[in-house]
Amino acid sequence: MGGVSKASVEATLTTKLQPVHLDVVDTSGGCGASFDIQVVSAAFEGKRLLERHRLVNAALSEEMKEIHALSIQKALTPQQWKEQQATANVPQQQPSEPQKNITATG
Repeated sequence: MGGVSKASVEATLTTKLQPVHLDVVDTSGGCGASFDIQVVSAAFEGKRLLERHRLVNAALSEEMKEIHALSIQKALTPQQWKEQQATANVPQQQPSEPQKNITATG
């Protein structure tokens, strides 16, 4: 039983896509059969989502022979990643009026 390591997936994607952000999670409990991936790369510039996923799958063509499930959570350009990070760090607005506690009397 072979299996693919998280480190080998990271190394392959780093070499082939040169990501500015990469997050690989082995969701198979360590046997290397299932991974969740977030990847941010300039290689995705001008490409639709399907094309981006194809790039990731092509980069991992050898590993895919042993991977049973690959979930590409995010495949973003550096600009999209920057915008997403900026909106994630914006504090939530407080309601303009304090909420009132209503108690039933009876």
